[in-house]
Amino acid sequence: MKQDWSKLLSQERFKFDYSKNKLTIEANHKANNFRTIFNQDYDRIIFSNSFRRLSRKTQVHPLSENDHIHNRLTHSLEVASVGRSLGLSAGYLLSEKIDKNISPYDVSYIVQTACLAHDIGNPPFGHSGEDSIKNWFAKKENEKYIQSLKESEKNDFKYFDGNAQSFRIVCKIENHLNKGGLCLSFAALGALIKYPRSSGNSQNPNKFSFFQSEKEIFETVFDRLGLNKQGEIKRHPLSYLMEVADDICYSLLDIKDAIELDLIKLKDVLAIFKLFELEQYDRIVSSSISDIKKASTFSGLCIDKLAKHSMTIFENNLEKLSQNNEKHFIELFTDIKLKDGIKQAKNFGHDKIFKTPNKTILEIDADKHISFLLDTYIKAIYHEDNGNITKKESEALEQMKEDRPNKNDSLYHKYQSIVDYISGMTDNYVLLCVDKLKKS
Repeated sequence: MKQDWSKLLSQERFKFDYSKNKLTIEANHKANNFRTIFNQDYDRIIFSNSFRRLSRKTQVHPLSENDHIHNRLTHSLEVASVGRSLGLSAGYLLSEKIDKNISPYDVSYIVQTACLAHDIGNPPFGHSGEDSIKNWFAKKENEKYIQSLKESEKNDFKYFDGNAQSFRIVCKIENHLNKGGLCLSFAALGALIKYPRSSGNSQNPNKFSFFQSEKEIFETVFDRLGLNKQGEIKRHPLSYLMEVADDICYSLLDIKDAIELDLIKLKDVLAIFKLFELEQYDRIVSSSISDIKKASTFSGLCIDKLAKHSMTIFENNLEKLSQNNEKHFIELFTDIKLKDGIKQAKNFGHDKIFKTPNKTILEIDADKHISFLLDTYIKAIYHEDNGNITKKESEALEQMKEDRPNKNDSLYHKYQSIVDYISGMTDNYVLLCVDKLKKS
């Protein structure tokens, strides 16, 4: 599939036609002198409520009292910072090799926006919260609540994924509910999609980027981007830069957080940092600064080196990227030491940091809270739909106020509203909500 960058950098976006009560495609924007369409995309994410709430959502360590530890907001901002640099470099490359009219700054904003939005749909308590939602719906005792749904609709809940929730938020929920969401450019939406498929797919049911409720939007966007031909859907090339910016940041900064929390020691990861062959390695190790400052210095230098190598790989594989749909960008690295370094950093995080006893205890508590909320709200909706809702269940739904599911919606969409509500909560608000429900 040959890349058509005039389509891949599409400024089209959705607009709601109130006269026809449906989404239409807006192609001709009136951009002003100081904000392009892609500037507007970035601003719409920054000023959204969903993005702001990331400041109280777990990155790795739930409910940490240490203010230096990353939350979803600081992580997203750092990923966007790396993504901005990668996007700007990619923009200059495209301007030189593809079309001199391509603005490097437009490309930079597209990647930066995708990076800002990549975790906007993550539920409270990080990936443990994500697991709690899908595990609840997969439990045998909860089968009856979803048995009337289509198989594809069941999969949206049984394989719930933050990536798909992010796409749902920006396309449908945030700002203009069911009327285009944030109405981002199609270029930005394409760069946001990491797994261009729906839930329950045969390739990998747990990795997907849109629910059935956003299928039509997804297909329209990818059709217009030229990424859907004869049913073969490919990733947007810029999505690889969003992906690698995320990988670079979390693999190294999760280690830094673990040292800050005294879960590990610097000596435990020096072998990983040494793989990056930093000129300053010996000087940093022998310096008198604290271990956390050493880890910060190492992380910054490694991020810089990985970002530069990523751009070399992007340039050398520009035409091939649209053919490597399932291949992780890091797998294309040619610098074996860098490739091994980032892989070892990710593996160390998974094996040594994510499984620490204190973190596990907090995640068990988090699972109990989210399961309690699902027990309360999903059962209330189910009983309401069957005409046997209790007074207590009705009161619980009323506490949702404007987030309460529409009584005229299908059961599938009612359940989605519940999951939207819970996944949109901050860690702190989950605790407040559970406490309030238990007291009522």
